[in-house]
Amino acid sequence: MDREHQAELLHRVAQAADRAAFAELFAHFAPRVKGYMLRQGAPEDVAEELAQESLVTLWRKAASFDPAQASVATWIFTIARNKRIDRLRRERRPEFDPEDPALLPDPPPEPGAAMDQAQAETRLRAALAELPPEQRRLLDLAFFGDISHRDIAEREKLPLGTVKGRIRLALAKLRGRLEQD
Repeated sequence: MDREHQAELLHRVAQAADRAAFAELFAHFAPRVKGYMLRQGAPEDVAEELAQESLVTLWRKAASFDPAQASVATWIFTIARNKRIDRLRRERRPEFDPEDPALLPDPPPEPGAAMDQAQAETRLRAALAELPPEQRRLLDLAFFGDISHRDIAEREKLPLGTVKGRIRLALAKLRGRLEQD
């Protein structure tokens, strides 16, 4: 089957959903695509399935074929290659394991730990309340608002060095206050 005849058959599939033209393309390319898949290392059943999927894609996407870009054979084998890559990617993804320790929730804290955490939060809030308002605001934007120092400087209309200095000073005051407790 020559290139012009292949292009004509594909054109008929694209324009009129011509089943006879598709059957002729299928009969010609299915064994070739399967052979290509086998040479790529796919097992026989997978090679057969990928060949069929590739030709079904040809049926569905025939209208998107551009003979100026590639020959029909090149287009079909590109589809097949992409199907094979997609299949390999799916196979390499690990199965979902609901017992994976990373997916299990953390155990509830021990009663003493929960109390220690509550006390630490209370001390931190008290230390934050003692900071000058301009330092507390910048610290709040940087850590709780997750805003970069540069964006804070633009937002607050302050020099970048001033923002960094105030945040550094606020952290030093907090550290000193919390170490006293």
